[in-house]
Amino acid sequence: MKYIKNQTLSPTTTSPATSDTPQPTVMLDPETVVEQIRTLRSQIGDAPQLTAAQKQKLRSRMGKQSDAVLASSINAIGALDTLSHAIGQTPEDVRQLQFDWNRWTAVSDELRALLNGIDSANLIRKQQLLQISAQAYIIGTQLARNPANEVLVPHLQEVKRQKSLSKKKKVESPQTPNAPKTEPAPATSKSVE
Repeated sequence: MKYIKNQTLSPTTTSPATSDTPQPTVMLDPETVVEQIRTLRSQIGDAPQLTAAQKQKLRSRMGKQSDAVLASSINAIGALDTLSHAIGQTPEDVRQLQFDWNRWTAVSDELRALLNGIDSANLIRKQQLLQISAQAYIIGTQLARNPANEVLVPHLQEVKRQKSLSKKKKVESPQTPNAPKTEPAPATSKSVE
């Protein structure tokens, strides 16, 4: 479902749009974005899903090579056919791989920026929800003192119960599950006075 944000109709906007007239931006709802991302992902041929451990392993194997070292190595492949045959790659193939890597790096940067924006907006939404929730509880508690607002009492009791359960879970969860157990020091026969 698509919706248009902040569009108002006026007599001047009812005429057919021309190519010079800026069109309103179509704002996408989350479900449409997910659908479009899945479609886009299905259209990208080589996009394996590596685990964090697999990515870390690949990064550690790569080391820190400068682009200059990489370019010089590619040039060496082109300098001698024996080297090209030994690695099984033509210099053109390697240069194309480098070109593709560079182009897809731009895509990766844009996707990170998009994800950061979405995560940031959602974090702000969650903060707003928590603030509204706290205000509702505080104001509801005040209103529930009046018998005319007794309908609020079970709801507020449920909020209080859920808060209590949440605190218990935090206290019960072990902070360091693999911490070595310390045994008490052996008692001595001397008493301290």
